[in-house]
Amino acid sequence: MLRYITRRVLILIPTVWAISLITFLIIQLPPGDYLTTVQASLAAAGDQPLDAAELERLSDRYGLGDPWYVQYWKWITNIVVHLDFGESFSYNRPVSDLLMERLPLTITLSLLTLIFIWAISFPIGVYSALRQYSVTDYAFTFFGYLGLAVPNFLIALVLMWIGLTYFGQSVGGLFSPEYRDAPWSLAKFGDLLAHLWIPIIIWGTAGTAGNIRVLRANLLDELRKPYVSAGRARGMKRNRLIIKFPVRAAMNPFFSTIGWILPGLIAADAITSQVLNLNTTGPLLLNALMSQDMYLAGSILLISAVLVVIGTLISDLALAWLDPRVRLRY
Repeated sequence: MLRYITRRVLILIPTVWAISLITFLIIQLPPGDYLTTVQASLAAAGDQPLDAAELERLSDRYGLGDPWYVQYWKWITNIVVHLDFGESFSYNRPVSDLLMERLPLTITLSLLTLIFIWAISFPIGVYSALRQYSVTDYAFTFFGYLGLAVPNFLIALVLMWIGLTYFGQSVGGLFSPEYRDAPWSLAKFGDLLAHLWIPIIIWGTAGTAGNIRVLRANLLDELRKPYVSAGRARGMKRNRLIIKFPVRAAMNPFFSTIGWILPGLIAADAITSQVLNLNTTGPLLLNALMSQDMYLAGSILLISAVLVVIGTLISDLALAWLDPRVRLRY
């Protein structure tokens, strides 16, 4: 396992580098650059466009006149050597400052959503498999398909309407208007908790529904295997047998999906965050892509790529701890 971990960590470095290069190339694909977008916005608004001297000054300031590989090399070397993610064109601020404002809230919401997904999908998935074709199994199946089919932003709109109509709660953002600029206190913390449930439920709906279906299918497959019948024939109690062997084997998808659930929550659902007025990285990424703010967009996508690689490594280690069959391969 030590050799396996070492090999995976060494592979991580060129993988992240390749992803960062591809990301930077994709951001450069649309015609024009940030200054072209600014000019188009000014023209659409009927304002006076920037003159040639101002365009040249801004182009020199941001290095937009250099070839793409020169811009990429400056960007990636500053990140590796100085942890400097560059300057945001549209915000006129360092990208690191913008990320420090948005990442803590995004990571907190992501971790809470991940806990919500596991806490809800595990007992329901096990219960549905053990009570196959029962009324509750059909009910959970119906709501599972509903959760997968309905877009998150539509669920956000419905929950906002319910919260405002029936509970009189301001559901835009994570704080009520009277607490947004107030210093931290017990009352403000309670107001935060009162608003957290909406984005957690919305973001966790699709993941919960998917995990329920996967766990139910895997557990049904395990329950039909000969070792379950052999264990029952030897006198093992049913509940102990199911928890110790079939459930443990069926839980593999919970750990194998960490690699894509975590980064998906970090940079995901920009539309839902816009609807809920959340200061997460999703709307920041959306605005950066629309304005061709390449350093900001590239930094967020690079962080997501790093999380994919780290999440995949964590998934593999968790699977090796959970399933002896994985350990025997290395």
